Amino acid sequence: MLSDLLKDKKIVLASQSPRRRELLKGLDVDFTVINPAAGEDYPDGLKKEEIAMYLAEKKAGSVHSVDDKNIIIASDTIVCLGDDILNKPAGRTEAIEMINRLSGGRHTVITGVCIRNGNRNSTFFSETEVFFSQLETEEIEYYVDTYKPYDKAGSYGIQEWIGFIGIEKIRGSYFNVMGLPVQRLYRELKKIIVN
Repeated sequence: MLSDLLKDKKIVLASQSPRRRELLKGLDVDFTVINPAAGEDYPDGLKKEEIAMYLAEKKAGSVHSVDDKNIIIASDTIVCLGDDILNKPAGRTEAIEMINRLSGGRHTVITGVCIRNGNRNSTFFSETEVFFSQLETEEIEYYVDTYKPYDKAGSYGIQEWIGFIGIEKIRGSYFNVMGLPVQRLYRELKKIIVN
């Protein structure tokens, strides 16, 4: 089991997200949490998946530990509608506008993950297609006013009310849309420990 392989290691999750904490707990490993001291800016010219991985590496790099006994896990999730990246909304109006744009169509969620052990980084991304049904204005406003999704890229959480009533189907990992592709993370952690 992964917990046995990690018994001599200290796992550190570099994230402020309660959803990522919940997902990592699902792997039955002990970990501590550190809020990463990294902004969400990135250089121009990067592809979408490169942006997610760059931000994950930036977060992992903000945790100052090069001890081989520490394994730092950091991730960043972006929501892409065509060529546009929908970041966290600035407030109610922008959140409603974003969900209106997603309503009735398909978008992509990309999560970049960086695992840092000592001076070595292992970085990967996971991509999921999400299909929204056509939402009514009242439904969108209810969701935004009730759940206040201002800390979420794309202005929504798949695990919340809007996911139950609005998402018709997905292609790819559900947990990736929540913010951490745990099945891929599990495999990557095993590789790091074995190697």
